[in-house]
Formats: sequence, C-alpha cells, structure tokens
Amino acid sequence: MPPNTEDTKVDDELSRITLEELDLKKLVRERGFYGVHPDVYYPPLEPFEHKDPGHLADPTKAALLNAATKVIDVTPNIGTEIHGIQLSQLSEQQKNDLALLVAERGVVFFRSQDLTAKQALEFGRHFGPLHVHNVGPHPPNAPEILTIQVDHENPKVRERYALRSAGDGWHNDISYELQPAGLTFLKIDTLPKVGGDTLWASAYTAYDRLSPAWQKFVEGLEAVHSGDVHRETARITGYPLRREAPDNVHPIVRTHPLTGWKSLYVQRGFTRRIVGFTKRESDAVLEFLFNHIESGHDFQVRFRWQEDSIAVWDNRATYHTAINDYFGNGIRHGFRVTPTAERPYFDPNSKSRQQVLDEKASVAKKD
Repeated sequence: MPPNTEDTKVDDELSRITLEELDLKKLVRERGFYGVHPDVYYPPLEPFEHKDPGHLADPTKAALLNAATKVIDVTPNIGTEIHGIQLSQLSEQQKNDLALLVAERGVVFFRSQDLTAKQALEFGRHFGPLHVHNVGPHPPNAPEILTIQVDHENPKVRERYALRSAGDGWHNDISYELQPAGLTFLKIDTLPKVGGDTLWASAYTAYDRLSPAWQKFVEGLEAVHSGDVHRETARITGYPLRREAPDNVHPIVRTHPLTGWKSLYVQRGFTRRIVGFTKRESDAVLEFLFNHIESGHDFQVRFRWQEDSIAVWDNRATYHTAINDYFGNGIRHGFRVTPTAERPYFDPNSKSRQQVLDEKASVAKKD
C-alpha cells in the first residue's frame, strides 16, 4: 500500500525542523506523537576514559546551593528538591557541584524549568558522551534526545505497556552497556489530568539494608546485564534496532567514583543472571535482591510531576520506574538526555553510605 500523502507531507515537515527550532512541548501538543524511528545503523560504542565533572565540585556545593531560594530533602535517604534555579543558567562550577549533589542524594528535582532541547544537549555533554538509544523514538534531527511518550495509537506498543507492571520496570538506564549511564536528565512538559508519577530507589541504602552476611555474600559477584528488552521491543513493535543492544558483565556491588560509597547494582529491567551460578541459584538470589529493592519503601521517593519539571538522577546510585497509570487520561510527554560514564567497578576498600554517615556522626559527637 502506498504511503498516505498527508503522512508523507507531515514527515517532510518534521525533517526540516532544525535543532534550534525544536520546541518539543509545542510539537507534541500540535501533532501528538511525533517521535521518529529512522532505519539507520550505528556502530558499537567505543570505550572511553570518563572524567566525571563531580571531581571538580566544591564539597560544600556552595555555588549551587547558595543560589537556591529553597533546598528540601524529600526523604532521609533519597531525593532533594531545589527551588529558584534555572538549569539553563548554571555556571561550570554549579554544574560540577550538581554532579556531586546528585551522586550523594541520588535524584534532584527542579520545577518550572525553561531548558530547551538544544540547551539540554549542550548541558548533558558537560557530564559525559551522550547515549543514542537503540530503539526508542527521538525528535527529528536529534538522535541524542529520547522522546518520553507512549505511542497509544500503536496497538503493539500499547499492548506491551498494558502487560507490564510498575514493578517490572525498575532499572538503571542502559546498564547493559559496557559503560552505562552516569546522570540522566529528564524534563516532563506535558501531563495527563492525573497520574504518571515516577519512583526512584536508593542503591546505596538498598546495599545498607542488607544484613552483613548478605553484604559479604554479594560483594565480588558479577552479573550479566542484557539489552534483550530492547531487542524484544524492536521485534514486537517493528521499530528498527539502530545499534545492537549488547550484554555486559558488571559487579553486583559497585563503588561510586565520587562518593566512594557502595551500591547494589542489579535490577529487574536488565540484570539476567549471576556469573558462575546455576540457573536455579542465580534466579533465587536475583529474585530476592529484586524484591528487596522493589519493596524498600523506606529508601524510595515518588515524584509527582508538574509541567516543565526536571529530574536529574545518578544511575550509579539509584533505580527508577515510571507509573503507567494514566492511559486514557491524556498525554504524558517529555524528553531525556543521558550522558554515559565509567565502566562499573568494585573497590573492596570502599565504604557504605551508612558507614560513612556513622563515622561522621561519631566524630561530631566527640567534638
């Protein structure tokens, strides 16, 4: 069947939009689902030396925090909300301080942000090379931006989301890559009448909440993280797989390069098996760890989006899942920029977050 001439006209119009002209909030409200899935192929990602800008941060993060009108820790273990700052206006030092703050608090929220798609790309590159998603939609001429919107008009996509619970969705972004995501920047600019929240959980506290026996057991173990979910998405939806979604082996407990804290680095989304274990052994251990993370309500934070909010999170220290409870209530739309970072590693001399906090409290008590 020949393509609809009206559809072809729309596609041509979209392809002529430049990065400077991209107003994604306007685009989604005028056209609905606009994300493109070009049939192109990207080569495998090349290893690189990651230089985390958080190493250049002021430990007090004064340049960032002193510019805010209000700083609120949303829960004791994870999540901080900052008011009075526009991410589009941050200085180099404030960006460095933000990297350290997010590493410590896991996820940081900003309201009423004016950051454009073009600015988001420039901003994200400060923190590392930007990832191009293997199968997800992106705006025209902007492959490094991932469009966050479920295409309800595609019955195969709708069916895939309808069959997935929020518990199935817990993940660290692109953990199947050899050098997975460091920070992620997500702006939500269009919301349904109700619903569409996002949950994050602290990977630091997930480790801390394990018994000493379990901590000793999992340290030094490695697990396979697989891109099979993206390969399966391409098969079900018919969208092209633009780059092979690989499998890679990472430590189950990793050390964060900025904080030096241990975090539990497994999740239901991409972790498939433990190296050296039988399938029965691996399934039993991973299922316990997945349930431990998903039921850890004392180290989770739930964010109710407002239009033009931005969440910045560190995938080395958190997991997250979107709540798909809004179908039929309107459009939920945003865009994501994802810098990649170092290859996960475990330093046996590193400490847990709780251990460091306890040591600081002990010193303060003596003083």
